[in-house]
Amino acid sequence: MTNPAPYDALTPDAVLDAMETIHLEPTGGLTALNSYENRVYQVALEDGSFVITKFYRPERWSDAAIIEEHDFTQGLFDAELSVVPPMQIDGSSVFHHLGFRFAVFARQGGHPPNLENEDDLEVLARSIARLHAYGNSRPFQHRVTLSVDRFGYQSRDFLLQNQFIPLEMEEAYRSVTEQLLKRIAPLMSNTPASAIHGDCHMGNILWRDDTPHFVDFDDCMSGPPIQDLWMLLSGERDNQTLQLNLILDAYRDFHDFDLSTLQLIEPLRTLRIMYHVAWIARRWQDPAFPLAFPTFDSVNYWSNHVLALREQLAMLDEPPLMYMP
Repeated sequence: MTNPAPYDALTPDAVLDAMETIHLEPTGGLTALNSYENRVYQVALEDGSFVITKFYRPERWSDAAIIEEHDFTQGLFDAELSVVPPMQIDGSSVFHHLGFRFAVFARQGGHPPNLENEDDLEVLARSIARLHAYGNSRPFQHRVTLSVDRFGYQSRDFLLQNQFIPLEMEEAYRSVTEQLLKRIAPLMSNTPASAIHGDCHMGNILWRDDTPHFVDFDDCMSGPPIQDLWMLLSGERDNQTLQLNLILDAYRDFHDFDLSTLQLIEPLRTLRIMYHVAWIARRWQDPAFPLAFPTFDSVNYWSNHVLALREQLAMLDEPPLMYMP
């Protein structure tokens, strides 16, 4: 079982000591950045520069999976995509200190892209297409695969078996998730998968100088490319259709797209909702999580969650968004 407080030993002094073990010279300036799964810090160095260091959650990934993440981002960088790969120091990008594995990155500034700007949306779509073209040529061997079992059934089973759901909401949750997964499983079967970012929300894309910079490949995985595209859509169905057509027109200039996977948008959204809630539950013994999600153990939280899942069940009855080239 994972240590319920896995970062207790990661004090500020421990972080600074870790930097010194890889020949960096910190000033003592240390700023914790927003991250729940890992611990991420901005570190000031004696030469006036800054680096970002990420301490991986213990026992989450294997060394091989982390190295594959690093190799993927380095390959994208070498292919002239704007990503932030880990720094190589003495021939390595994964370092160890006090039982923690960590990596160091150059600091990248920027802000979330403006998806209401059509030019920006087209640039972003082309960049994701290039990312997918590279990923299709370099399949993962050690990263996870986006599947109904891992993101749906395992999430459901964990919540039910560990009694996270208030008793008065348990039957409603059990019923709606059973219906959803029975609907989703056939749609997801035999779906082609390639190496993708996996968590391509706007917080992981920094916009600067008319260029999207992709960061945080911690959840890169094998999955359908539409997973990296559907989170670019917003608004009502008509708006989403217009956005989708703009995205795919730009995307297909750089990489093929399987139009049959448009039917996966709502199933993938549903799996993300289910997985997110189970992720909070799996981390509940980490002191950072009750602070970040204070209503998680309330009936109101689970009532809203079941309502969101019922809305997803209704969305599965709607026809998929259409692309009209």
